[in-house]
Amino acid sequence: MYEILKSAHSGWRYIVLVLLVLAFVRAMAGWLGKQPYTEGNRKLNVFALISAHIQLVFGLLLYFIGSWFSVDSSQALGRYWKMEHIGMMIFAIVLITVGNARSKRGDDPLARHRAVALYFGLALVLIFAAIIAMTKADPSRTFFGVS
Repeated sequence: MYEILKSAHSGWRYIVLVLLVLAFVRAMAGWLGKQPYTEGNRKLNVFALISAHIQLVFGLLLYFIGSWFSVDSSQALGRYWKMEHIGMMIFAIVLITVGNARSKRGDDPLARHRAVALYFGLALVLIFAAIIAMTKADPSRTFFGVS
């Protein structure tokens, strides 16, 4: 069960990243290009949100099934998996959730695009920072390598 979840978590990350990047790029284009906020924008944002939440569920299951919460945090690798990774990812998903919620408010399409661009953009920065921290804590892993 653990290996299946680990594979799912490792593979699903690409879906999350692709959807987040697409939603961010479309939001930036809409914000800077003063474009209307369409149903396609809303759906892409929701798909990105759902994919991130599914990834969170996979990650939380791995965290507790694999006993990562009881790892020694005095070493860099243990500290990364026990605290840094889960903390950064939960915060990134909170940013995605808030960005999606804020894009639903109001009638101004530029404000809706701006909310998605800012919150999803911050989430992407945080996710990439976590990936970089992972490669520093565990040199055997690569930036986009499958674990």
